[in-house]
Amino acid sequence: MHQDLLIHTEAGVTTITFNRVEKKNSFTEAMYAQLTQALTAADADAATRVLVFQGDVTVFSAGNDIGDFLNNPPANEEAAVFQFLRALVGFSKPMLAAVCGPAVGIGTTLLLHCDLVYAGDNAAFSLPFVNLGLCPEAASSLLLPQMLGYHRAAEALLLGEPFMAEAALEVGLVNRVLPPTECNAYAQAQAKKLAAKPLASLVATKRLMKQGQQAATLQRIEEEGHTFGQLLRGPAAKEAFSAFMQKRRPDFSGC
Repeated sequence: MHQDLLIHTEAGVTTITFNRVEKKNSFTEAMYAQLTQALTAADADAATRVLVFQGDVTVFSAGNDIGDFLNNPPANEEAAVFQFLRALVGFSKPMLAAVCGPAVGIGTTLLLHCDLVYAGDNAAFSLPFVNLGLCPEAASSLLLPQMLGYHRAAEALLLGEPFMAEAALEVGLVNRVLPPTECNAYAQAQAKKLAAKPLASLVATKRLMKQGQQAATLQRIEEEGHTFGQLLRGPAAKEAFSAFMQKRRPDFSGC
């Protein structure tokens, strides 16, 4: 049976590999539920000292699987995607990501909650929420302006156009840019360095760096989720998704 997520723990490092390459590693509701379980288990498991997200050398994640998303829209704060986001925010140990190829929507916003991010030089980050008649999620409307500065965040969130790995390095979204074939291995090497350090010190240092931010982040996730749900039922989102399924340009003139 094909597994959309591969989860492996070795030498203190738990690696979550997005393994749905034929669908560009797009996320389904079931995958969000699996991710939440994996994060919760890894945070509680003494055998896990560091967690790594990785995809394929050609694609990190195309974001939500549109068909699954339309069939299973996030109806309330108990939806699988929101449980995943809360698990991301609450994860106490170091989280790393290795990103190659497209990182769309949640494929980019989940990185805002990681501690270290390494990108292949083929990485392309995009936040096309407005272009889908929606609004940001994963507290990106809070965290992205803090990280990038308001104007750069506005460019990313309002225009929704992709930006490449070097631009992400310049604004501090990623720590280092590497050849795609070396990216996952480099992230693993960094994770092993961290796993050799005292866990209590790692957890305390992360907690202190993020102190005062967690409550605001969770509150913004809730606010974004409420607005997202309203917009999802609106005419612009209906037009955007119809256009996507029909492979045509959307017409927002009536929206």
